[in-house]
Amino acid sequence: MTAQLYSYKSTQGMHGNSALAIIIGIIISVIFFAAGYYSSASLAVGAALFVIVLIIYLLISVKVLQEWKRAPILTLGKYKGTYGPGLFFIIPLIQSMPYKFDLRTFSTVFSAEKTLTQDNVGVDVEAIMFTRIENPENTALQVNDVDQSVSLAAQTALRDVIGKVNLSQMIVGRNEIASSVKALIDQRVTPWGVNVISVEIRDVKIPDDLQDAMAKVAIASRERDARVILAESEKLAAVNMVAAAQTYNSNVYAMQLRALNMLYEIGISGRNHLIFIPTESRGLGIPTPIGVLGIDKMVGIGNMGNEDLKKQDASPDSASKPASKPMAQPQQQPSAQESSQQDAKQAKQKKKQPQSSRADNIEENSENSGASQSDFFNV
Repeated sequence: MTAQLYSYKSTQGMHGNSALAIIIGIIISVIFFAAGYYSSASLAVGAALFVIVLIIYLLISVKVLQEWKRAPILTLGKYKGTYGPGLFFIIPLIQSMPYKFDLRTFSTVFSAEKTLTQDNVGVDVEAIMFTRIENPENTALQVNDVDQSVSLAAQTALRDVIGKVNLSQMIVGRNEIASSVKALIDQRVTPWGVNVISVEIRDVKIPDDLQDAMAKVAIASRERDARVILAESEKLAAVNMVAAAQTYNSNVYAMQLRALNMLYEIGISGRNHLIFIPTESRGLGIPTPIGVLGIDKMVGIGNMGNEDLKKQDASPDSASKPASKPMAQPQQQPSAQESSQQDAKQAKQKKKQPQSSRADNIEENSENSGASQSDFFNV
């Protein structure tokens, strides 16, 4: 492609056209020299006219183009070729150079405002296009204003592509949309001698209310994922805790080691804590919240507590304890008249009973309940 930039028709015939233009300029200068010499009969006047006409002719006909520029040449309105780069001559009044082309790569910013997508959402899309003229001859003959024509073709192509995709595809698949726009622009501008190098989607603007709705959807999706992960973590933790509980249930010493580990973690936390743990440790002397004997009774794998109870039953003190009262023999039911008289006597006695006796009864009841509770904790 680079070799074609310097092998146009203009490059091959430029030197011949320049030589012809110089010869025509010399001929015109000689004519003016002859006219001045014959009119004034002075050689100096003729020579002066020759030099002046030749200089003016060269200033008009000489052209210089940079390496990256080309220019179409018209001879009596007919296309002769695209000249450049470098120095060349044209014939004044016969040939003309209407404009020049720049063969470098240009960037064009184009946009499509308030364009409806396939799901009827108005968006503003801004894109960048990089183009370069590859065939100046076609550009000179096929299009009037190449820059404006290419920009309008890009805008219409972008609108056509946006109308065929959804909003989600516009946001996620920018590369695919840019490729589709580039292909559509290539079809329209290739006959003009223009090559589209690349098209890039720079920005996609959507309405504010739609942005808020999309943000809410994204937040809800993140919260859903967080709750699912939290539930899975809780499930996994519950399974592991059940397995740990089964291990502690089957092995008393595992529970003891766990308690010691908890105490170690509390001790290395860097805070000054003083913890009192009630214990009934026996035998091993390892403190736990409920003691070795309590764990042994809960699990049911030892008989230490049963042996102690047997010893207490065998002691001589137990013989002095009163035996359990036999069941009361059923008494004969009194008659209706006797029962009514007894009820009346009991009501009178309750009214006469002082408040102090009632308080004594309450204290006795509380002492009995406290004793039962202490017995429960001493087991």
